[in-house]
Amino acid sequence: MRLNLGDVRMRCVSFVLLALIALTVAPARAADAASATAARPAPDWLRDAVIYEVFPRAFSKDGNFAGVTAQLDRLKDLGVTVIWLMPIHPLGELKAKGTIGSPYAVRDYDAIDPAYGTPDDLRRLVAAAHQRNIKVFIDIVANHTAWDSVLIGKHADWYTHDAAGQIVPPNPDWVDVADLDYSKPALRQYMTQMMVRWARDYQLDGFRCDYAAGVPRDFWESVRQELDRARPGIALLAESDEPTFLQRAFEIDYAWDFYHTVSEAIAGQVPVSQVRAVWEKAAALYPRGALRLRFSDNHDQLRATGQFGLPAAMAASALMYTLDGVPLLYNGMEVGDNTESAAPALFEKALIDWGMAERRPQVMPYYRTLAELRRTHAAFTRGAVRWLGNDDEQRVLSFERAGPDETLVVVVNLSSQPYAGVVKTDPGKYRDVTPNLRNTASSAGKKSNAPAERELPAVALGAWEFRVFSRVKP
Repeated sequence: MRLNLGDVRMRCVSFVLLALIALTVAPARAADAASATAARPAPDWLRDAVIYEVFPRAFSKDGNFAGVTAQLDRLKDLGVTVIWLMPIHPLGELKAKGTIGSPYAVRDYDAIDPAYGTPDDLRRLVAAAHQRNIKVFIDIVANHTAWDSVLIGKHADWYTHDAAGQIVPPNPDWVDVADLDYSKPALRQYMTQMMVRWARDYQLDGFRCDYAAGVPRDFWESVRQELDRARPGIALLAESDEPTFLQRAFEIDYAWDFYHTVSEAIAGQVPVSQVRAVWEKAAALYPRGALRLRFSDNHDQLRATGQFGLPAAMAASALMYTLDGVPLLYNGMEVGDNTESAAPALFEKALIDWGMAERRPQVMPYYRTLAELRRTHAAFTRGAVRWLGNDDEQRVLSFERAGPDETLVVVVNLSSQPYAGVVKTDPGKYRDVTPNLRNTASSAGKKSNAPAERELPAVALGAWEFRVFSRVKP
């Protein structure tokens, strides 16, 4: 998607309306059917992943593929296992927003934006990533194109028209793009072949599918079969929160409601207990084993550091890394960048302030340690979730991750006030396995003084702090 500040408000309203429509217009038995079935199996590498979203034009001074390739070693050290490149195709100019235009207004699906480099530059990036055991996704914008798309001149009939015969945008606010009409078999064939070519010719590992809910599910299920034949093992990430999409087409989707609720809880607009409630609601609707993308930042939203402050943003990330699903890092989060605090920079060039790494030296090690925590404890990627009560659920989340070899208890303080209280977990001895890094500059790198083993349920947390405990086997 491509949003300015007004679009951010529209996005929130749009997803609320979509959720209401899904609950009131779509039959309830569709959700029941989804929850009664198993999700499409996700490969182990995806369940174990840390996904890193790259906006190439903002990522480096040169704003190209080479600038991404040059940082692959740093990303690997950060614990990143998948990089997702935002759209790499030429941008439209007709009706473009801002001074540059949105990468989600695609002019030519079959070409690469020359500002990013050549096809060989992309191949070098993919090969270098694969040498480091990092997977590569690209963004596919299947719902709409730029108004000067090469397709409009050749196939105007592939677009949605109003009663007067004029091509229309997907909604009145998205004035920079034209809506595609998937009732046209020729369009479906073209889009399928296009995705297969990219996957095969560049050895891609997956696609992030923009506004997936704007495209019929049967198209995604059809293209899924073709991709499986051309590039076995490829994965699809849906920018959608439609449970049925995870039955046969996609391995993972966006946990949009969860994101919005976490943001509201951190801002003090709703009690933190609502985070648990929205998770439980989704768990009842989604297919068994469904994989969700957990995020506190992305290109459509204001930076969490700008909205809530750095300590709160880091606490939100601790939740995303320790709850079920796959965590997402949006480029710049790992240094506490706040370039996009006023508005998502989709229509301008706003370079990430990598100098933040020196001014906020605690942030990079924090994210590196979160990734190491997930890698070290399989319960975070394979364990079931059991929510645990505590005596201040207005501010504190507590839950258990129970894997085959270990049971972990996680407690996260999503508030600016310290917490000392009780977590309602099973009695017994627990070992504190919280990383030694804390969510403050003054404590970064200090060793934990917690005893090797302790009794729960009593837990003390600083503001925006989290703790992880491993149950000692009898």
